[in-house]
Amino acid sequence: MLVEPALSAGAGRRWRGEILAVWGNTRMVVLTAISAALYAALLIPFKLLPLIPGVTELRPGNAIPIVCSLLFGPAGAWGAAIGNLIGDFFGGFGPGALVGFAANFVYGLLPYKLWRALQLGAPVPRTGRGWLAFTTIVATAAASCALIVGCGLDLLGFVPFGALANIVFVNNFAMAVVLAPLLLRVLHPRVQEAGLCYDDVLVAAPLRSPLRRWLGVGLAVFAALGGLMAGDLAAAGW
Repeated sequence: MLVEPALSAGAGRRWRGEILAVWGNTRMVVLTAISAALYAALLIPFKLLPLIPGVTELRPGNAIPIVCSLLFGPAGAWGAAIGNLIGDFFGGFGPGALVGFAANFVYGLLPYKLWRALQLGAPVPRTGRGWLAFTTIVATAAASCALIVGCGLDLLGFVPFGALANIVFVNNFAMAVVLAPLLLRVLHPRVQEAGLCYDDVLVAAPLRSPLRRWLGVGLAVFAALGGLMAGDLAAAGW
């Protein structure tokens, strides 16, 4: 199988190269489209079960960005962002849709980046260490999404942070931490056999030293979960 180099030197260029290289590879574009279609297909029917009308709803499909991120890397992130945008066309499209695009992109990017930084192998949690890492990563991704959505819609004057961010976090985390491992157990061996995992298609960014990777993971977890808690405190008047 041909492997296409994706990246150039420099920390900033590594990130940009890895994210943008998706659009220069036919298989990655197809995987982005598949991720977006799956996500949208599971979001649209549940628009009939709103938690905050016109803003968010019960979303079992929130497991899809986690699964696609761990399988397809940045293609899963683009798929999550585009799939959410498609879903918004069916339930309250407006300026907030751009906030949702950004939030879901981060939601679909962090699992791949953090799992790879921790060097845990196949993205299917089986050991106690694997489950701890998986749960922490899902919580971090869910908190990041909730933080962006909560701040964005609060600044736009649509929904207060305290009324939205926690609902988004619980909705994302609960659905993903339960459903994503089941889907990964079924899908990962088949995707790997087909040679469609991210590392089989594109050359991933070179890994940093273990110290820098662990520091990066720690900062990401602190920023996401700490930011969400700080937002809650600020919304409560502290």
